[in-house]
Amino acid sequence: MLLPGATIGMLGGGQLGRLFTIAARSLGYKVIVLEPDANSPAGQLAERHFIASYHNETVLDLFGQQCDVITTEFENIPAATLDRLAHYCPVRPAAQAVQVTQDRVVEKNFVQQCGLAPVPFAAIRHTADLEAARQSIRFPAILKTARLGYDGKGQIQVATAEDLAAAFEQLQQVDCVLEQRIELEREISVILARNIVGEVRCFPVAENVHRQGILHQTIAPARISDTLANAAQTAAQTIANALDFVGVMAVEFFVTTTGEILVNEMAPRTHNSGHYTLDACLTSQFEQQVRMVCGLPFGDTQQHTPVVMTNLLGDLWGDSQPSWNALLESPASKLHLYGKLAARPGRKMGHFSTLAPQLDTALVEADRVFARLSQDATA
Repeated sequence: MLLPGATIGMLGGGQLGRLFTIAARSLGYKVIVLEPDANSPAGQLAERHFIASYHNETVLDLFGQQCDVITTEFENIPAATLDRLAHYCPVRPAAQAVQVTQDRVVEKNFVQQCGLAPVPFAAIRHTADLEAARQSIRFPAILKTARLGYDGKGQIQVATAEDLAAAFEQLQQVDCVLEQRIELEREISVILARNIVGEVRCFPVAENVHRQGILHQTIAPARISDTLANAAQTAAQTIANALDFVGVMAVEFFVTTTGEILVNEMAPRTHNSGHYTLDACLTSQFEQQVRMVCGLPFGDTQQHTPVVMTNLLGDLWGDSQPSWNALLESPASKLHLYGKLAARPGRKMGHFSTLAPQLDTALVEADRVFARLSQDATA
């Protein structure tokens, strides 16, 4: 058990790392960040910021020597980096758990090995794989790069089998996965924590609404039956146990119009859809991550108030800051900005959570505030 005063190393300096750093420092821990961006959101708040590549062995050694435990804020840290750092202190989650989530084909095969159902898919690594994919997947479908895609990047809608070759060419013939389009009722996600002895606690299941491939809102609790929520949490726990995961992770699911649950993606870290826990739960996902990597007891995951979390993208900034009046005048809406210097369309700059005794009331107010911000941005 690492008590307050210990030093936690954070690989990655984005908003997840920033919110983790806030939680860790509130608990009395020191945080040092390794992140190539000199202006990273997490680096701004850390005890020390190593500005270097994740492949820089000299810096990795210096970083590892100063940490009592190391964790990550995104899944694309090279496995060799995690293995090297593990010579100095525990790395949680470990390289073998993170590696599974770095390649969509590997991830989907792993989900099947867990006895769970992913979205129907076909791996495409070479042009020779195109014909088999056409035969096994119904169209329309989505072609995604196997690695590094996020927030709608690295994916192309494929309307017909005849369009597949051109889409593969457009993605520069890197390793891809072709996913069948699903008739969705809704998308949901489970945020869970797993400790070093294999115990698991789940946060309430959340419901996600996307726009143009980017998460727009998370509604918690999800508007689903208890039976469905329990099934999703059980499936997520099965995945975490099979990975021997330590830390906080997210598993996203599709709920089909026929009531089937399909595993969409998993993330070996805190997640955008878990931001609602900052304001609506007794323990946030970020405090829980601190607790897990330091070997502390679980924080209570109980949700005390219905909430709608709404992302704020760079589109709202225009040439200056958004006009915050509409949000700040909403007494039950809580603003979180990430300290990013440059606003770009599609870039997550912050979020706000709107709380209310009834979920419908929170949703109406969140939509009203966001509409006002959007109107001001285009005025």
